[in-house]
Amino acid sequence: MNQPNLMGVDWSAIPVPEDDGAAAHLTGQRFPDVVLRATNDESIVLSQQPGRIVVFAYPRTGEPGKIGLTEDWDMIPGARGCTPQTCSFRDLAGDLKAAGVKRVFGLSTQTTDYQREMAERLHVPFAVLSDAGLELARALNLPVMEVAGQTLLKRLALIADDGVITRVFYPVFPPDRSAADVLAWLRVNPAG
Repeated sequence: MNQPNLMGVDWSAIPVPEDDGAAAHLTGQRFPDVVLRATNDESIVLSQQPGRIVVFAYPRTGEPGKIGLTEDWDMIPGARGCTPQTCSFRDLAGDLKAAGVKRVFGLSTQTTDYQREMAERLHVPFAVLSDAGLELARALNLPVMEVAGQTLLKRLALIADDGVITRVFYPVFPPDRSAADVLAWLRVNPAG
């Protein structure tokens, strides 16, 4: 089953991802000194980002009018919802900054060129980072899934303070509520 609309998703028809413990080790970890290329042409090293940042990771965004990576994409727990998750952070970007976040970053294993098309189409006001070489994923042992011969990040959201991960949201479901869940936590847990 493939739901044809990237945004209008019936979440009750999508399997809920279970917490497999694959992100339990991340709290307290320092981001490694990995350079990631961003859609705004910056080279970003998350460990060197000052203050509080939010990084949300997702498997892969779709393209309008194109079929999913696999016929059963929607039935893979945690696969569907990358565009709604990204749009949730886009829509709450100002609120996140007001809650003390210096920068928001999206993250996937897609190439920067692919991500740039998505960022322009969706009017994303923050940099989206490419881990196409899986350097960050391997260094942090991020949760991944193998789909159609590709290694994709599992959906999560991270809050970090001066390069150290202080809060992990995993699994994330429904994806379109991801930014609101992060914002709620930030309001109760102000930086510093």
